[in-house]
Amino acid sequence: MEKRIGSVLILLSGKDTAPIVNAVISKHSSIIIGRQGLPVKGDNHAIISLVLEGTTDQIGSLTGQLGRIERVQVKSVVLKLINDDKEI
Repeated sequence: MEKRIGSVLILLSGKDTAPIVNAVISKHSSIIIGRQGLPVKGDNHAIISLVLEGTTDQIGSLTGQLGRIERVQVKSVVLKLINDDKEI
């Protein structure tokens, strides 16, 4: 299966969801290129942004598991890698 580059934005509502989200992210650490976490000022929310490289199945597994967590919202974008050796 072809690898893809993806970006995932995760919105956590409540600090009690953070350990569950972190456990899922750690389980999929092999496809994570970068991670950034930010608190939302004056609110009980936090944002985690991930940059991924993996197959659609791997990325779908991560986002699917995150999306099933209560008070967590997930949006993702996946792009196909272009091989410079081939003509388009």
